Amino acid sequence: MTDSSVLTVPRTGAPASDVVARAVEALQRGSLVVLPTETVYSLAARADDPEALRRLEEVKGRADALPFTWHVGEPGAFLAGAALPRLVGRVVDRYWPGPLTLVARGAFEGVGAIESDGWTGVRAPAHDATRAVLEAAPFPVVMTSANRGGEAPALDAEGVRGVFTDDEVDLVLDGGPASLGESSTVAAIGPGRFEVLREGIVEAGELTRAAGLSLLFVCTGNTCRSPMAEALARAALQSVLETDDEGTFGFDVASAGVFAGPGAPASENAVAVLAERGIDLSGHASSPAIDRDVVARDRVYCMTASHRDALLAMLPPNAEVEIDLLDPAGRDVPDPFGGPIEVYRATADAIESFIAARLLEWA
Repeated sequence: MTDSSVLTVPRTGAPASDVVARAVEALQRGSLVVLPTETVYSLAARADDPEALRRLEEVKGRADALPFTWHVGEPGAFLAGAALPRLVGRVVDRYWPGPLTLVARGAFEGVGAIESDGWTGVRAPAHDATRAVLEAAPFPVVMTSANRGGEAPALDAEGVRGVFTDDEVDLVLDGGPASLGESSTVAAIGPGRFEVLREGIVEAGELTRAAGLSLLFVCTGNTCRSPMAEALARAALQSVLETDDEGTFGFDVASAGVFAGPGAPASENAVAVLAERGIDLSGHASSPAIDRDVVARDRVYCMTASHRDALLAMLPPNAEVEIDLLDPAGRDVPDPFGGPIEVYRATADAIESFIAARLLEWA
């Protein structure tokens, strides 16, 4: 490649506006541009231009038919179209910009050509110059490692110059050697799927912990309301996540009682009412609310204001934990203990409606 087709950009900080404009103009007309990332250098093309995608495939010389990855400067447009936006958003907040590619399900404007069975690969790279180009482009951009199919990716601009010609690549932004020098972790996260497709810097266990939430439901004796809330929350999460194990998405759901002893079964009517909903509560054993368990939770939901007051009284004043009433409107959930099964049904209905209202906060 000629020197005129390589422009130097800073490793950190905003690049010159004319450099960004030149890169965007090249992409706009369907040319290929090489952009730096923290992992490897990448070939970039306009995602909504079939001819540009064809050229990218040809220059890459890739034998497989896998779609390219959409790259974004900011995650807003991606999250607006993603399924499970809260869950995916927690992962994005933790790892973007950075070496994580998400394969997500959703309705993403302008990137239909790179979907595979409704799933789209998306990444926000941690290189300021590349992010500036992506943010300035009024169209979606896809990127793939800068190498021929089967060869090692280029880790600097010199490596790119030794592989591609001016006829193949219009412009290279030289942002110095890639700081990490290895490929990103690739993980598929969406309804019915939580799977690491390629190991990288981000470990699977870390990813799971970042995605899910640890939820605790609290009542008095942990035999009626909070066990029903725990079981109904699990069922709701499994439904929206399209799984039979919410734990694979990082969710940990439990219940306790502020005056509970250990090991008591759920009340007979609570078991019966949830059985009517196809949920087995017969194996429940009560647990007392313990301060170290409470503070370890991401969210704690109490049945009444008195339960919340009791928890706050047992915790140190600097404890960082969200403790709310389960009812988003702040009303108490009446205790059905000792009442007929109709009262338990009404209580379960109320709890189920409050969980439905909370569900979008979780997933």
